[in-house]
Amino acid sequence: MAKATNRRGFLKQAPAVAVAAAAAGPAPALAQAGAEKPAKKIHYANGKPPEKPPLFNSVVSYGNLVFIAGIGAHFEGDIKAHTTHVLDEMEKSLARAGSSMEKVLKVNVYLNDLKDYAAMNEAFLGRFGPEPGVRTTIAAAGGIPGNSLVEIDCIAYI
Repeated sequence: MAKATNRRGFLKQAPAVAVAAAAAGPAPALAQAGAEKPAKKIHYANGKPPEKPPLFNSVVSYGNLVFIAGIGAHFEGDIKAHTTHVLDEMEKSLARAGSSMEKVLKVNVYLNDLKDYAAMNEAFLGRFGPEPGVRTTIAAAGGIPGNSLVEIDCIAYI
């Protein structure tokens, strides 16, 4: 028979344990001398900010994470051509930020039409290395802006 535990007694001790932990100071990894706090950094395609504030930024890093905004393909073509173009642009953006396709943790794929799912997967397969990150794929209600058949964003580490 399993030993009974006193969860209520344990939970009553939690505030005292938290106070003791706080009094002990920061964790050793956080207390390193000279350790910088993470900062938000914008990665501009041409290396300099635009004259006017943009609606949003395409590539932003914070600490060791990089966030790539949705990239579409705004030219005539099929889903494979659009997917290939978007992934090529994503790869360039990741490289400018100091990352790579193999370091992508999360991908969101927005399809103009779910019927393109299989063909998109053909162009997508293998682009993120042997151990790709997680992915969510949806068909966007109302379509993708700019007549793109696909839009893709991601989060990666640097």
